[in-house]
Amino acid sequence: MVTVGLLYPGHSAEDDYPTLEARLDGAVKLPVVITSVGEDAHRVDALLDLGRAERLAEGAAELASSQPDAVMWACTSGSFVFGPEGARNQASGVAQALGVPASSTSLAFVDACNRLGIHRVAVAASYPEDVAQHFVRFLTGGGVEVVSMGSHGIITAAEVGTLAPERVVAMVKAADHPDAEAILVPDTAMHTLEIIDDLEAAVGKPVLTANQVTVWKGLELVGPVPYLPNLGTLFSGTTRGKSE
Repeated sequence: MVTVGLLYPGHSAEDDYPTLEARLDGAVKLPVVITSVGEDAHRVDALLDLGRAERLAEGAAELASSQPDAVMWACTSGSFVFGPEGARNQASGVAQALGVPASSTSLAFVDACNRLGIHRVAVAASYPEDVAQHFVRFLTGGGVEVVSMGSHGIITAAEVGTLAPERVVAMVKAADHPDAEAILVPDTAMHTLEIIDDLEAAVGKPVLTANQVTVWKGLELVGPVPYLPNLGTLFSGTTRGKSE
C-alpha cells in the first residue's frame, strides 16, 4: 500500500483526505499533519508566512512517524505565491527533511495539465482577485494558458471549507469558457473529492481540483498512478496525447 503524507495548513477541508481513504478501502493511505497557521487569510503576506520553511519543517518532523512514501504540501495559495522556483524549493526542503520525494498542490496542477495534454484552462478561484492572479502567473510560467478566470473574493480558508457542493458546481460552471480544455479549482480548503464526477458532468470536460491533484501527484511521485473510481478524468488513465 502506498502512503502519501499530507502537510495541510489549518482546518477547513482536511477531512476530504480521510474520507477518500475510507472510500478507497485501504488502497491508499493519506495521513494528514496540520501545519501551523499565523493568520487565516487569502492575502499575499499571510500566505507567504503560511508557507515558510519553518512551518513545513515542523510538519515534516511530525509526519515522519507515518513513514510516507511521498509527501505533498497540500496547499495551493501557500505554494503559488512563492512562484515556480519558490514552490520547488518548498518541496525540496520537505523531501530533504524526510528522505522521500515531495511536491505541492500548485506544482501538481501544472503536472496534471501536462499529463492530460491540456494547454488552455479556465480557473474557478475562491480567492480575491489579486491572489488569484498569482495562480494565473504560476500556471503561465508552467506553460498553461488561462483563458478565463472567476475569483470569488473569499478571504478565509475556514469559510471556503463550508461551501456546499451546489455552490462549488455553480462556481465551476460560471468559470467555464468555450476555449478552455479543463476547469481548475485551486483551493485545498474546498471540499471536492466526493463531487469530481459531478463537476465534470456539469461542464462536460475535465475538472482538476486542488485536493484531487494533490492526491494524484503524491501517487505519481511513487510510481504509475492507479485507476481510482469517482475521481474524474485525471484518475481514469485517459490522456490527450501528451506525456510528462
